[in-house]
Amino acid sequence: MVRILGIDPGLRFTGWGVITAQGNRLSHVADGVIATDSALTVPERLRHLHDALLELARNFAPDEAAVEETYVNRNGAATLKLGYARGVGLLVPMLLDIPVAEYGAKTVKRAVVGTGAATKEQVSMMVRRILPTALLKRADAADALAVAICHAHHRASAIHLANATRMA
Repeated sequence: MVRILGIDPGLRFTGWGVITAQGNRLSHVADGVIATDSALTVPERLRHLHDALLELARNFAPDEAAVEETYVNRNGAATLKLGYARGVGLLVPMLLDIPVAEYGAKTVKRAVVGTGAATKEQVSMMVRRILPTALLKRADAADALAVAICHAHHRASAIHLANATRMA
């Protein structure tokens, strides 16, 4: 069994979700959102995000982590700030020697819903079906759990392929 921390980074709201995976069986452990105060400076918000993710990682002791890749939008400043938050999301697990995988939004949607063009509502609905005990207070938490689910699926496929190659 492996415990996976999924992170949907954002400077205002960072979603997080923890699942366990044993083969194809997934179980919800916890989920939530880290909110930062927009009245704070960017460095202060990043420190808050760092401290909160570090506490989550220490409390839930994930074996692996997965972070959604940054999408580029028309607002360069917003994309840059999202990149800062994503950097913190990548750094915190690595500081604890937790391997980190990265997945694009379309890859996550395809793994959870079956199409890379899925809406946020469709992702949330499928996360609720896959992990019925999830709280999902905000879409950010659903997205973080979707990232964890995506990683679990990719991880299981890689293990299956490795085992098949060894047997051949």
